[in-house]
Amino acid sequence: MTLDSAGPRSRALFRRARRVLVGGVDSPVRSFAQVGGTPLFIGRGEGPWIVDADGRRYLDLVNSWGANLLGHAPPPVVAAVRAAARDGLSFGAPSEREHRLAERIRREIPMLERMRFVTSGTEAVMSAIRVARGATGRRRIVKFAGGYHGHLDGLLVRGGSGVASAGRADSAGVSPAAARETSVLPYNDPAAAERFFRRRGDEVAAVIVEPIAGNMGVVPPRDDFLSTVDRLCHGAGALLIADEVITGFRLRRGAVHPTLGARADLVTLGKIIGAGLPVGAYGGARRFMDLVAPVGPIYQAGTLAGNPVAMAAGEALLAARPPGTYRELEAAGATLAGLLQSEADRARVPVTVNRRGSMVGLFFTPGPVTDFASARTSDRATYARFFHGALRAGLYLPPSPMETIFASTRTTPSILEQQRVAFRRAFAAAARGGG
Repeated sequence: MTLDSAGPRSRALFRRARRVLVGGVDSPVRSFAQVGGTPLFIGRGEGPWIVDADGRRYLDLVNSWGANLLGHAPPPVVAAVRAAARDGLSFGAPSEREHRLAERIRREIPMLERMRFVTSGTEAVMSAIRVARGATGRRRIVKFAGGYHGHLDGLLVRGGSGVASAGRADSAGVSPAAARETSVLPYNDPAAAERFFRRRGDEVAAVIVEPIAGNMGVVPPRDDFLSTVDRLCHGAGALLIADEVITGFRLRRGAVHPTLGARADLVTLGKIIGAGLPVGAYGGARRFMDLVAPVGPIYQAGTLAGNPVAMAAGEALLAARPPGTYRELEAAGATLAGLLQSEADRARVPVTVNRRGSMVGLFFTPGPVTDFASARTSDRATYARFFHGALRAGLYLPPSPMETIFASTRTTPSILEQQRVAFRRAFAAAARGGG
């Protein structure tokens, strides 16, 4: 099977892009390096569908890595963006839209007594870590193997997402000093956390964790994992940072970590609060956030932070969620996971399917998958064949075996069932290695 499913227009665009963009892309996973072939260049999206530069239509199961909660180009968001753009694209000054979106977010996450908008999830995490270090006077950060929290130096240590797919523990260019200030513990291993905190708990400024791991595929926490991390972290006088860049507003209204036994001091957000535009946020208890300038001594700034168009998009999306949104997402996720499992079984391809709500992880391994080590047993070559079989059948999936599949409210169970033959063809390609 030739692992290149792109049409001639995408191939031509990729050749042109590589002359001016590093690798022809602006984020490594988009390059298709983990699955082979030429990346599709997307021309437009509507509802659950995307259309590439060659005019081919696909059911989108990436959804801008989770940002598109209501599918592509939801009319209320598009209308809000147009109206905001007419008023001005950027001011570099406060606008009413900033605190209106913040007020809406706080209604659903009350522990965010104060927050600050930034332009990406990476920037939100970087800033939250600075607050934790400033609040505690300590340097050490604890993360979990396979967790990806953006591309800041100190956290590119045994990261997930594209870093995991490339089989690298670190990134070149990260100083040894930055790496030494990060300790990496196994995800879903409370005993390992207990041992670490007995030895070094008084060094820890913060523990950062994805409440549901979404960057090594979907790996839910054990029932006692987050509560143990919470107890150890706060017992040592450290701050707990819940990285909800993916999970925030995707699995429920607001944050998911309080439902899983954790009480975060700081929360990072992204993806959905910008409705696909570049937005991130960090926030928490007032006693910590008032350490940030101009109120306190911890400096953080950004010319495009609180961009009025992005604020309008986020406010419109959060306002546009009708009653029943999360029931619809749950039904879509359940249908999607069931389709993947049943069609894999039919093709006699061993898989493990993990799911939480509208987030689905597909691993080509008999499993179970409970941590980074078991996630990495997924067969990458089989995933690549499955991926290209899916593309040829009209399904757009993550171009990496270590990423999450996302449904939107427009990815309805009926639409998914209509694509059963497409899933069947994708697993057939995975099973036989043929087209």
